[in-house]
Amino acid sequence: MSTPMESLIRLLDVVDALPDAVALRARSYELLRLPRGAAVVDVGCGAGRAVAELAGRGARAIGVDPADEMLAMARHRWPEADFRAGDACALPLGDGEVAGYRADKVFHEIADTAKALAEARRVLAPGGRIVLTGQDWDGFLIDSDDPALTRTIVHARADLTTNPRAARRYRNLLLDAAFTDVEVKADLGVFTDTTMLPMLTGLAEGARVAGAITAEQEAAWAAEQTGRAQSGRMFLAVPLFVVAGTLPAA
Repeated sequence: MSTPMESLIRLLDVVDALPDAVALRARSYELLRLPRGAAVVDVGCGAGRAVAELAGRGARAIGVDPADEMLAMARHRWPEADFRAGDACALPLGDGEVAGYRADKVFHEIADTAKALAEARRVLAPGGRIVLTGQDWDGFLIDSDDPALTRTIVHARADLTTNPRAARRYRNLLLDAAFTDVEVKADLGVFTDTTMLPMLTGLAEGARVAGAITAEQEAAWAAEQTGRAQSGRMFLAVPLFVVAGTLPAA
């Protein structure tokens, strides 16, 4: 039986391979505007795909993650890459060491985003670029025969997340941290097959664990979504935001 972390990595691999996900990562790399050979940190690097892709673009990429199991997988997959233990509020980097800072689907797990952005400012060189990407956990759109129950499930699961609405605040977070040239782009990820079914059933499980719905409601809703997925009638839309900014030179 696989561990929860192994199951998460498998799901991430599936999602990362989707064409829209590939395009979104590429956009985040372009927004970094890295000169060839420049150092960049990927915060919350997970299994290391973005670090490898940034290195393939000529950057000196550093991956940082707090999870030992994730780092072990990253080092196994990309043995030539630079992976380090650490978290967004305590990065294993020197002052002004990197020209780029990237964090993908990370800030919704951070309680003190101001502290994390102060740390980003510390490790960025003057004129360096920051790029944040992620989904709004409170904004999932799901087709269902029971929209009221669906709203309850989405909001209850969002409330289990440390900072579920961080993505909609990215722009203001960067402005509050005195980054300049702040720009925002938005995508809507749409899923209609079985790929994201584990995420949907996980939403219902989280809502039940939180006490927002009963076990019977969880089972009925999960069964409906499973049936929709198997018949090609599932509809999940996830708002995704990308924000970029520049650390002033002075």
